[in-house]
Amino acid sequence: MRILLVEDDQMLGEALLAGLGQAGYLTDWLQDGLEALEACYANAYEAIILDINLPGMSGLEVLRALRRRSDAPVIIMTARDGVADRIEGLDLGADDYVVKPFELGELLARLRAVQRRSHGRAQSVIALRGIELDTAARAVRKNGEWVRMRAREYQILEVLMQRAGRVVSKSDIESQVYGWDDDFESNTVEATIYALRKKLGKDLIETLRGIGYVINA
Repeated sequence: MRILLVEDDQMLGEALLAGLGQAGYLTDWLQDGLEALEACYANAYEAIILDINLPGMSGLEVLRALRRRSDAPVIIMTARDGVADRIEGLDLGADDYVVKPFELGELLARLRAVQRRSHGRAQSVIALRGIELDTAARAVRKNGEWVRMRAREYQILEVLMQRAGRVVSKSDIESQVYGWDDDFESNTVEATIYALRKKLGKDLIETLRGIGYVINA
């Protein structure tokens, strides 16, 4: 899933970018609050990890402006003594927070939790039509048997299963699984959908020509 990381500390930002990437998240990283707000307006992020102390515009100002237009899950990052910031952030609409310094595992767990809540789920497993997708383990089973997935196959399947019953356009899928600097062919989504059908069943993903794709519950 595509998320936004907003952190102006170079060393921490690089470490988080690497860790989030290893965990399977497509992550855009910005270091300026104003640029982050503009990116939030221009892109549909599944979640936003937002530092409080930023150049250009503070994290709390970004959050205040963002909540006028978006309900994307937001996790704020604060210093250990920033209790007032945490309270204000939660009151402004943040979904959760982590206190620096923190372990990557804690951030990932909180990220998964806010994503589940945003999709109205309490558990990490999405089960539909004999397919089980575990967002915590990033694994897929069909009728109880594990199915080997390429990274891009898993990402597109997760997008469609998170939005089961709703049509997802090709451009929306591309925005969730490809970053700003990624190169991809115009038929990459179609080729991946074809591979998913071979592995999981030809009737699982329905194509609505000219509109998009849908997995019906």
